[in-house]
Amino acid sequence: MTAQRRPLVAANWKMNGSLASNADWTAAFVARAASLHCDVVVCAPFPYLCTLGRSVAPAELGAQDLSERTAGAFTGDVAGEMLADVGCRWVIVGHSERRQLHGETDAVVAAKAARALQAGLRPIVCVGETLAEREAGRTQEVVRTQLAAVLGAIGEAALARGALAYEPVWAIGTGRNATPRQAQEVHAALRAQVVERDRASAAALRILYGGSVKPANAAELFSQPDIDGGLIGGASLSAADFLAICMAVGT
Repeated sequence: MTAQRRPLVAANWKMNGSLASNADWTAAFVARAASLHCDVVVCAPFPYLCTLGRSVAPAELGAQDLSERTAGAFTGDVAGEMLADVGCRWVIVGHSERRQLHGETDAVVAAKAARALQAGLRPIVCVGETLAEREAGRTQEVVRTQLAAVLGAIGEAALARGALAYEPVWAIGTGRNATPRQAQEVHAALRAQVVERDRASAAALRILYGGSVKPANAAELFSQPDIDGGLIGGASLSAADFLAICMAVGT
């Protein structure tokens, strides 16, 4: 990462948590948050967003998904305006689990990114390849196509107001990791793709790494020039581990 971009670390709790455990996590996080040198976002399940509210400050509140629609007869969907109404400032868009388990296409992800911005939310747009795609040598082709769909929908300046997250699907929850060199190569390629459209937006865009980041590997990953923080899944469920990852920024 560079001094030009303030690091960002986002917690993605996925489908985990309870009122009691969330309160414990928040208390532990807030007690030490003043010492952090990065921006922090906590992306919690929908039912807990109202109760978390500003209690995660100085972190900002985020959601894990939103509908590409506004309002109406869409049972089970959640509109971006609803998320903003309860205090969300960020929302994850196109996480690999949404793409794989819910069939979200590049077009749907792009539409969701656009809706997030229209609702006043900052999207964390996820891209990444499967193991089969990596082994076939298609990593950069895949992530380039995924990013192109979003850039075509919202533009590079709007994306830079949010963040981009590279999450190699094969390294999520598997215990396997991309090496810092492998992660940096993809991050650099993603930034170069934005440079093709606008150099200033590319310089401002924060690109997060989201493949099984842990306290043990965070510092080495974050030391790479194009890795500006992390989208943290399993390790974010422990406030102590998440704080350790946040504190790895700049070490």
